[in-house]
Amino acid sequence: MDADPNANLDQALGINSENNIVSIVDEMSEDLSRVPQGMSKAGYLDYQIQQSLVEAQGFDFLTMGRPEGPGCYCAANNLLRMLIENLSKSYAYILIDNEAGMEHLSRRTARKIDLLFIVSDYSAVGLRSAKRIIDLTKELKIKVKAAHLVINRVPQEINQLKTEIDKLGISLAGTIPQDEEVSKLSVAGNSLSELSEDSKSIKAINKMCGEVFQDGS
Repeated sequence: MDADPNANLDQALGINSENNIVSIVDEMSEDLSRVPQGMSKAGYLDYQIQQSLVEAQGFDFLTMGRPEGPGCYCAANNLLRMLIENLSKSYAYILIDNEAGMEHLSRRTARKIDLLFIVSDYSAVGLRSAKRIIDLTKELKIKVKAAHLVINRVPQEINQLKTEIDKLGISLAGTIPQDEEVSKLSVAGNSLSELSEDSKSIKAINKMCGEVFQDGS
């Protein structure tokens, strides 16, 4: 689920998500005549959401979208919370891509998280931001079964940042190195699905996920 208002995860994955959930709700709110006679608004909304779901190879994909104008995100976040609760009944795993920062946690769009990956860049500032995210989950009493740190675009060994990493109090799942192949695809606007199996990023992510899920986290 792409829950970032700046929705572009579909492009990175090489799929085309034409519809988003917020737009569906807005259109229905503006014109209730769209709801067929004999069908409830909730039933029609569920039908439209199912229609907007993209069936890709090995996964399904939904885009939340963003409210138009400068208004509050409260309604969109309430909708996201409802979607997560409903979809969790039909899927073994739900992966949510949130916007960078702490807003998605402070809005409590997810109150129970099995596995939280906190991604930081290769800097002390990034790791201190990660620490604030960890502290916020505790402050808001969000139930997190397991949390892991991931450091992205690492140019070298992480020994220089070991002190900052130790302060976080969570395990380091792994590091993703700077990858020229990723940079080339990004510049060309191509999907990351085109990465080769020899990509440094692919190898690092496969290793990291194998270790995280092997230990039952």
